[in-house]
Amino acid sequence: MKQKAKILILDDDNYVLLSLRILLEQHYTDVRGINSPTQLTTALAENEFDIVVLDMNFSAGDTSGKDGLKYLQQVKDANPNTSILLLTAYGEINLAVEAMRLGAYDFLVKPWENEKLLATIKTAFELNSAAKKIEHLETEKSVLLQELNAPFNEIIGESEAIKKVFSQIEKVAKTQANVLITGENGTGKELVARAIHKASDRANDIFLNVDMGAISETLFESELFGHKKGAFTDAKADRTGKFEAANNGTLFLDEIGNLPLPLQAKLLRVIQDQKVTKVGDNKEIDLNIRLICATNANLPELVKTEAFRQDLLFRINTIEIHLPPLRERQEDIPVLAQHFLNIYKQKYKKPGLFVADYVYNKLQKYDWPGNIRELQHAIERAVIMSDGKQLQVSDFNLKDTNETEIEAVDSFNLDQIEKWAIESAIKKHQGNISHAAQELGLSRGALYRRMEKYDL
Repeated sequence: MKQKAKILILDDDNYVLLSLRILLEQHYTDVRGINSPTQLTTALAENEFDIVVLDMNFSAGDTSGKDGLKYLQQVKDANPNTSILLLTAYGEINLAVEAMRLGAYDFLVKPWENEKLLATIKTAFELNSAAKKIEHLETEKSVLLQELNAPFNEIIGESEAIKKVFSQIEKVAKTQANVLITGENGTGKELVARAIHKASDRANDIFLNVDMGAISETLFESELFGHKKGAFTDAKADRTGKFEAANNGTLFLDEIGNLPLPLQAKLLRVIQDQKVTKVGDNKEIDLNIRLICATNANLPELVKTEAFRQDLLFRINTIEIHLPPLRERQEDIPVLAQHFLNIYKQKYKKPGLFVADYVYNKLQKYDWPGNIRELQHAIERAVIMSDGKQLQVSDFNLKDTNETEIEAVDSFNLDQIEKWAIESAIKKHQGNISHAAQELGLSRGALYRRMEKYDL
């Protein structure tokens, strides 16, 4: 099977051109030949060649190779990744060295050995392919970094409450101040920490997340500060602690309010001194880290009850950013819900799913005690369990929705019965308002007015 590659041969000897084309066309898909350097500019402008096989001499009686070096540079200027193989009847070492310095891949003397020439071109093509792949990966990396470093690309919302958070991130990111992020579980504290890191001067260095609540007291020092081999039982090798691993980057200590008092003292010492000593070692390691902490606890209250050190709170709380719960940024619920819906429609291969406005209205009036995390899980569950194209309020398994439906069946209150009938008809017809209105004996306008009345 032929290798897909573009090869250009430039030689003023038509016999050489014919011989090389016959040889190379057996192995490669696109082999072209030109016998004059005047054709080179056009050929390079119209094509991106993987390999150029180039003669060194084009002037009668000239054996200096200057022409070849000139056209070699022209090829390199057109496409630096093109691999160039030079041919000459005069195997002068000085010329070969100069050609290599200018970027030639290899240098062969006429008459050539077919096997050697084919092997050289094969290697040159593999090198060219590898260079293209690296260039492509670097481009992808650059694009991804631009996307990742876009301001707040992972924090979704348009409310005034979240805009205030964006403003705080912008102000604090370029400083070296320690930041404390507070808020209920599920509000997105880690996303804010990552946004600060990405907007900081340390963006190209490591961001290390440590869940303080998941570290046992016995392993605290080893996990955070590291240890030397033999420092204790089971210390079979040196270990780098989280502080050292995050050096020059950002260290994010999540759930810091769960840290017991004895460990708070050890943490405070490291933060104050900006030095860490591994367990079983006496050598101090200088630290240069940006510290960001987060908690769902009320640390000032814990200070009052002496469950949290006041001096540690001062150290970690140069700037405090509070994340509001979802119930205080209800206008963000539709855009968040749509974001998660797009993710799970693709994941579970249900591209036609959608949420009607009246369903969004219902979601906005729910308290969401688990905040964004609860909303995300609710959307995922609804997508999995849905049968039709439109997600209904009942698909989200909200407690107040279920209770209302039960009460409606067991009650003779006319408003509750009408509300239940409307909800049932809409669900039966998978959100098709026209069909639901027809079954209820109403016009579309009358049904919409009742849906607004009952906040559906």
